[in-house]
Amino acid sequence: MRSKILPIALVLSACHLSAFVSPCAARSYGTVYYVATTGNDSNPGTRTSPWRTIQKAADTLIAGDTVYIRKGTYKERVTPKNSGTGPSRLITYASYPGETATIDGKGIAVPEYVGLFHIEGRKYITVSGLKVVNSAYYGINADSSKYITIQKNVTTKTVSCGIGIWTCSNVVVDGNDVSNACAGGQQEAISVAQTTRFEVRNNRVHHTPDKEGICIKDGSSYGKVFRNKVHHTSDVGIYVDAWERRTHHIEIYGNVVHDVQDNDGCGISVASEMGGLLEDIRIYNNILYLNPFVGIEVSDYGAASSRPMRRIEIINNTLWKNGTHWGGGITCQNPDVRSGCIIRNNICSENSAFQIAVAASLYNKAVMVDHNLINRFMGDEGEVRGTDYIEADPLLAKPAKGDFHLGVGSPAIDRGSSLKAPGFDYDGKARPKDGNGDGTARFDIGAYEAEAVVRFIQSAQNCTHAHRAPRTASGRPPELNMSTGEDAESRGFDPFAEATPLFNTHTKPEAAYERGLQAGESRI
Repeated sequence: MRSKILPIALVLSACHLSAFVSPCAARSYGTVYYVATTGNDSNPGTRTSPWRTIQKAADTLIAGDTVYIRKGTYKERVTPKNSGTGPSRLITYASYPGETATIDGKGIAVPEYVGLFHIEGRKYITVSGLKVVNSAYYGINADSSKYITIQKNVTTKTVSCGIGIWTCSNVVVDGNDVSNACAGGQQEAISVAQTTRFEVRNNRVHHTPDKEGICIKDGSSYGKVFRNKVHHTSDVGIYVDAWERRTHHIEIYGNVVHDVQDNDGCGISVASEMGGLLEDIRIYNNILYLNPFVGIEVSDYGAASSRPMRRIEIINNTLWKNGTHWGGGITCQNPDVRSGCIIRNNICSENSAFQIAVAASLYNKAVMVDHNLINRFMGDEGEVRGTDYIEADPLLAKPAKGDFHLGVGSPAIDRGSSLKAPGFDYDGKARPKDGNGDGTARFDIGAYEAEAVVRFIQSAQNCTHAHRAPRTASGRPPELNMSTGEDAESRGFDPFAEATPLFNTHTKPEAAYERGLQAGESRI
């Protein structure tokens, strides 16, 4: 968060989380309308007599309605007038199936803090499959809204965010492609600020040379950032910055971040630039490689005299060849880390100047380091091995080709700690497994869990073998119910149900976080 300060008029609102719901599902309610470049706003908006502008639809649609926008270019700003009233009565804006509608802002005035597609003070709206280009400020923006889904869109060539989420709740940003954002040096490619109950997932964020990729900031809480691919952004791939407000209970997992630009570029960084408390942040099952400074950073960046943090957990990540300019794998140099920072079960291999570096004032005090695999300890100032470490080549499958699975005989197999380890790996496969075939399932080190070894034991005419652990039906990483920690796919999670807090306020937050896992920018 290096360049944006929210205007005083933005007031933090209390908020909750939703999850992805397809806007194109068949419905037995509401009206389906159509927009086409050959239409006329005097038409009834039917398939054969479509409207001409998307804004005509935005002024007309009520709860339960859908508009399908035919392929072509629409030179306009869009601001929805009405809200949906519930998960079964959404308002949906979508490209016609199999086509892509483009909203082009070239030559169109877009006020500061406004999107070319701008949702403000609305509920239960889905925006799906649109291409938004050439915005003079944000691309797609949601402000002071609830139950918003922004999915499968493309944004490019925006002066500020491609996608911006401000003072919202129950928001899903899913499967979007965001590039060439922040040409004016403001915000981040995807920015989420002062928002609670959210998921940023399955997005590709890339080629944004002036600002960070994904930023969760300034009082956001109870959110997840997962299965995103981030590369060729500036400064940081995924950034969590408290700025000046308490920011808490954020999970960053299953992401791939590589080739961040700038000499001080980081894969994932957490910070408190203006002194807000940052706490209960879990970073796990991520893959970070070829970033110029470090893979994961607990940062002391910012202008505040104190940058407080606690309970920052960095567990089961794989970091390879970071520090392409100068740097290393994982670093924690913030003197204001108070307690509960854990660096555990990570593979740090062939990072240039150090593998894990921790300020001497923090090591074995506020920051605990254990059960990591270190390959090429360099002896740099502050570099540590921690306790119960392994120093060896991890035998990664084909890292130069982006395959970071554990190879046969990897010393990372069955050598991790079970303490606070995630209950699934990067692929969504259950942990732990008996990866070495000794008859006991133990946690591996790194983002991947090796497959259970099939071990035949001859006994008379019998043989037994280890069983493979189950995965979700889709084979993807399980999406957790924020209120229970259970796998939504197996439990039939209703994403639009009013969410209860992820953490029981009567128990220690870290204990609740661990139970949930086992059950299942900017830099302003």
